[in-house]
Amino acid sequence: MSDALVIIPTYNEKENIKNIINAVFSLKKSFDILVVDDNSPDGTAAIVEELQAEYPNRLFLEKRKGKTGLGTAYIHGFKWALKNKYDYIIEMDADFSHNPQDLIRLYRACHDYGADVSIGSRYSKGVNVVNWPMNRVLMSYFATKYVRFITRIPIHDTTAGFVCYKRKVLETINLDKIKFVGYAFQIEMKFKAWKHGFNIKEVSVIFTDRALGKSKMDSSIIGEAIFGVIKMKIKGLPK
Repeated sequence: MSDALVIIPTYNEKENIKNIINAVFSLKKSFDILVVDDNSPDGTAAIVEELQAEYPNRLFLEKRKGKTGLGTAYIHGFKWALKNKYDYIIEMDADFSHNPQDLIRLYRACHDYGADVSIGSRYSKGVNVVNWPMNRVLMSYFATKYVRFITRIPIHDTTAGFVCYKRKVLETINLDKIKFVGYAFQIEMKFKAWKHGFNIKEVSVIFTDRALGKSKMDSSIIGEAIFGVIKMKIKGLPK
């Protein structure tokens, strides 16, 4: 058993899931993987189950009955990770937008260099995004600037979904009181970690848009982020 768990939420990722799992397990640093699948009709979970025979005690699968949002998938994974005694818990997409090689850098930021939370940041050193249409780059970039302006949180990439948490952070945050399920979930987790006084470090990464499969981004997710941040700031949010 590794000390670090990579949580990969999935919905219709049959084109990517085998390759991303193999890529993580090929790294020099050992990571375990938990796939949280939201009843993908394309058979994503079945592919993971086949791979479990190849990676016993390293690859785990939690199947949920329906598609209830990215945030709830990660909270499910966080609780599973805490129950199973992992010290470092990492969020990562299934579609290779996050380079598996960067898992080691996020891990080391927490394990070796004192961070409680390390963020794979697209915007800490300019704009490191590849193959996104310009309108989406601008939307993402200004969304994270907007969040920083409203909340005063000292993070350049507040909406990043490539994040490593030390166990104590997830034990401290009340996961049952997380309000948001979509895009704003990432913002809320960072905001609460910051409010608790945890040391947050950004690690500059290059984000590459998916080559296979379909993006799950839609206007309702963006709206949750825009209006949710204002509510989050006003109410302060329970810890």
